[in-house]
Amino acid sequence: MFLYCGIACRRKFFWCYRPLSTYVTKTRYLFELKEDDDACKKAQQTGAFYLFHGLAPLLQTSAHQYLAPRHSLLELERLLGKFGQDAQRIEDSVLIGCSEQQEAWFALDLGLDSSFSISASSHKPEMETELKGSFIELRKALFQLNARDASMLSTAQALLRWHDAHQFCSRSGQPTKKNVAGSKRVCPSNNIIYYPQMAPVVITLVSDGTRCLLARQSSFPKGMYSALAGFCDIGESVEETIHREVAEEVGLEVESLQYCASQHWPFPSGSLMIACHATVKPGQTEIQVNLRELETAAWFSHDEVATALKRKGSYTQQQNGTFPFWLPPKLAISHQLIKEWVEKQTCSSLPA
Repeated sequence: MFLYCGIACRRKFFWCYRPLSTYVTKTRYLFELKEDDDACKKAQQTGAFYLFHGLAPLLQTSAHQYLAPRHSLLELERLLGKFGQDAQRIEDSVLIGCSEQQEAWFALDLGLDSSFSISASSHKPEMETELKGSFIELRKALFQLNARDASMLSTAQALLRWHDAHQFCSRSGQPTKKNVAGSKRVCPSNNIIYYPQMAPVVITLVSDGTRCLLARQSSFPKGMYSALAGFCDIGESVEETIHREVAEEVGLEVESLQYCASQHWPFPSGSLMIACHATVKPGQTEIQVNLRELETAAWFSHDEVATALKRKGSYTQQQNGTFPFWLPPKLAISHQLIKEWVEKQTCSSLPA
């Protein structure tokens, strides 16, 4: 018994003093900021702020790429003062992450709050001049950002949009109040807590073994094709959603599924993209396009898709009036799905 207790105590001692990884340290620091308003306010003193206007991030151009500039609290207070806004406006900021050195990162929209929006809109051009950048729609800029800035600005926009749309309690109708980090809103009259939510979306690359099925909506850029995608309905599993979406959009029945990856997607209002591969039943590959959902859909060979993956640069109209077949940029999870399928096809065709 004594020996057992000694071993147990040594294990407990080791557990208590085991150094935490950088990731765990960051995660627990962010958790503290979300739960402790005073700690979050303190973090703002040494943190960095990304600026938005009407949900469009402030960006600067550098070598055909957009960069997201950061501002200190002092710089932000100076900017607000210069354009007639109170420093209290900083309370509308939201926490979006932190560095490994625990520098907290926040996002603030200068054009959303109703009490300031008219003034902010009138000063927007002057703000852009002062900040040496432009407020650019995220959908237009997303694929010209590096991966870290794209992820951070997507998170920021989704949070800012959610807070703008959830300022009142759905039960009492009373104004809700955000915590300092922006990780929740609370109704003071009944203490109901509201948390930011994402809508689950499946994105599926369908294959018949040697070909993959790609489709396009009328809203897509000319010539671009992608995998099938659709929102999960209430009560559905991911598997059920894939079966239904493929049947609805192209009239095919899925035989097997394989999970690939997931990605946050800021459009239309914050989605969780769940990417999967799917195969259809042999001999049942005739596409019947649902024109309410899609403009067109077609089967593409390995060589066609592999060639499209290698294309770079802008995609302009050709002399015959058509546009070249191209795929979503690398940042999109649909690109990852398609690339993974091509690589698997390439490996399976190699001699054993």
